[in-house]
Amino acid sequence: MIARPLGRTGYTVSEIGFGAWGIGGAMWQGGDDDAALAALHAAFDLGVTLVDTALAYGDGHSERLVGRAVALRREKIVVATKIPPADRVWPALPGTTLAQVFSADYVARSAETSAANLGRPVDILQFHVWRDEWLNEPEWKKVERVLGGLIQRGVVRHVGISNTEHDPASALEAVRHCDLIETLQVIYNIFDQSPERALLPACRERNVGVIVRVPFDEGGLTGAIKPGVAFPPGDWRQRYFRDDRPAEVARRVERLRPVLLREADTLAEGALRFCLSHPAVGTVIAGMRTATHARANCAVSDGRKLSPGLLHELKEHGWERNYYE
Repeated sequence: MIARPLGRTGYTVSEIGFGAWGIGGAMWQGGDDDAALAALHAAFDLGVTLVDTALAYGDGHSERLVGRAVALRREKIVVATKIPPADRVWPALPGTTLAQVFSADYVARSAETSAANLGRPVDILQFHVWRDEWLNEPEWKKVERVLGGLIQRGVVRHVGISNTEHDPASALEAVRHCDLIETLQVIYNIFDQSPERALLPACRERNVGVIVRVPFDEGGLTGAIKPGVAFPPGDWRQRYFRDDRPAEVARRVERLRPVLLREADTLAEGALRFCLSHPAVGTVIAGMRTATHARANCAVSDGRKLSPGLLHELKEHGWERNYYE
């Protein structure tokens, strides 16, 4: 496993990280805790040293599973988690104030809860939604003081933002002007290449660690989404891939397939290599609900990037849309 520096945090982490949304249950159905723990340990055995979870993933269940697994390891595992918005609305709606979703007291309580779930300090505490205008609100100074106190007491070590879905500009001012923000998590994949325009260059300039999420477009870029695809009852992907979306995704992927497979054996491999080919990227968090997923994802960390020619050609396959809406 190849390691990369994560901005100015001082951490050097595996370039393939463990995305722990799926193991929290609730919105992702069809998994179980034993398989989740086996996937975590398989990933750690293969050199993964960063896990991304959130208090909202199964109401802390994902955090508790991660804590159980990390407690048994001797390696230094960096654990990033997220404070959910108090109103539980993703993304934050225009006009929402910082005091409504991330009051100073609420931030403190959430951080303490996450640390208790993990059984350890939070290495990177991220805001799970973000709007740049919050930086200018009076509540932000209170939040900064609370976060400083949490860091001083060792509850939290670093602070970051999980950027709004398909809106990389929503955290651009925080990256450019807020020294407290040391990491930025963003959707970046072959379909959504929009972070390349301004956000990723800004992160490089300010040495902000980039954590890429959704490298597979929630499964679309693995080739698994086709007309007639079915998900277990209660699985959130029923909404994400509703109506004629599976057919639309499949058409796009079939046009992409012969191009990407010139330099990758599978679509999933190519999707990960695309993300890892950008110099601003510190780590790419891929969902790994089974040990098989972990082995396949970790095998991509061999230092081989996609060629400049192919990366240029892939720009033609960009497809900016928002299925989360």
